[in-house]
Amino acid sequence: MGLPAEFSLIARHFKPLAGPGSLDLRDDAALLDPPAGRQLVLTADAMVAGVHFLPDDPPDLIGRKLLRVNLSDLAAKGAVPLSYLMTVSTPKDTPDAWFAGFAAGLAQDQATYGVTLLGGDTTSTPGPISLSLTIIGHVAPGAAVHRFGARAGDDIWVTGTIGDGALGLAVALGRLSDPTGFLLNRYRLPQPRVGLQLAGIATAGMDVSDGLVQDLGHLCRASGLAAEIEVEAVPLSDAARQAGPDWLTTCLTGGDDYELLLGVPPDRAAALQQAASRIGVAVTRVGHFHSGPPEVMLRQASGESLALTKGGWSHF
Repeated sequence: MGLPAEFSLIARHFKPLAGPGSLDLRDDAALLDPPAGRQLVLTADAMVAGVHFLPDDPPDLIGRKLLRVNLSDLAAKGAVPLSYLMTVSTPKDTPDAWFAGFAAGLAQDQATYGVTLLGGDTTSTPGPISLSLTIIGHVAPGAAVHRFGARAGDDIWVTGTIGDGALGLAVALGRLSDPTGFLLNRYRLPQPRVGLQLAGIATAGMDVSDGLVQDLGHLCRASGLAAEIEVEAVPLSDAARQAGPDWLTTCLTGGDDYELLLGVPPDRAAALQQAASRIGVAVTRVGHFHSGPPEVMLRQASGESLALTKGGWSHF
């Protein structure tokens, strides 16, 4: 007797991604042996067609983005990736070629980041493609970086450049030109800053998924502090600068950067720069935390504040 269609699909496309503890995807659960003396870190993110990616995006890039946005959450904790669980819900008429491309993208990034599939679920849906991934990593006990913990006087640092993802979405929607394809690639394929050693350096942190200003607001609320951003210090890529000043607000609030946003005491700035240099990632100081009600102030070079009508992305 042949395998039912769902199990045949799993065997063709997802069993090759499975690693130790997955039981070859033949059971309802997986087994996981955490590394000795380490603390597990778990985080989950979902992606829905039309919200987090466009329905006609290449399926291999969709798979890679799904894995990478979760890896970014681990990076913000200073965690080492280990394995993941995944749920895939697709319309019944989704072609087998889509699954093949999706799995190929996952396989490519599994090799890059050293993770394997533990298990999950596949279902059909009358709605758009919906994907969910729970990733598991590990840290030394007590070494994970939290959203809370920033202190008045800590500087605010970011990795990479800010705004490229939001501008890339504008490119995909035909609202902005992108001669080099740099911005579109940044939207479709984030660069999780896995491997950046944060323990003993960052007092607080998270990744920038919903916009720099909004996510900094999350750190402010969690730490009970106010923050000030020096607008001219926010690192922009050449492609973002070429988009022009009319797109500055989009860069500050648009999201999809998946860069790290960190609170770092001034006396640990050199340690952060050295840690970033070891993995070839740029870091930039963009402001500071101070005592006050949890809010984010944007300060321009003139000394005037920059007012925004919207702080960032929200699903509700």
